[in-house]
Amino acid sequence: MSPLLDQEIQDQVRGIFAKQLKEPVQMLFFSQKEDCPYCEDTQSLLQELSSLSEHIEMGIHDLTDDAELARYYNVDKAPGIVIAAKDGDQIVDYGIRYAGIPAGHEFSSLIQDLILVSGRDSGLSQKTRDLLTKLTKPVTLQVFVTPT
Repeated sequence: MSPLLDQEIQDQVRGIFAKQLKEPVQMLFFSQKEDCPYCEDTQSLLQELSSLSEHIEMGIHDLTDDAELARYYNVDKAPGIVIAAKDGDQIVDYGIRYAGIPAGHEFSSLIQDLILVSGRDSGLSQKTRDLLTKLTKPVTLQVFVTPT
């Protein structure tokens, strides 16, 4: 399969990663053997990205074969992606998930999420952080994007 990212995009992303990735990031990719038209392309895209920086590692998993791990990370769709921090042998989950292939505008979001996790800082203001400490119940935020 030929690369999904052309050389110009690879060079741009490599440069961004070289300047902005600080700490290791772990991408966990979940696919399934049947009925997953975007799994192969998504896996290829993530492998291409992980090859652009020594700070990014990628694990490949199957929703069925690795069902316990998928449940642990609350992944129930394929292709599914978890963006987490890597601290030695520990994976630190910040709750960032993608369902489907992060193409189009989502590609920029994926790059930004890798940078944020690598920096170990959400970029939220202190006022927002203080407000969030007052939450008494878990909150799930979901952003849905559809191609147009």
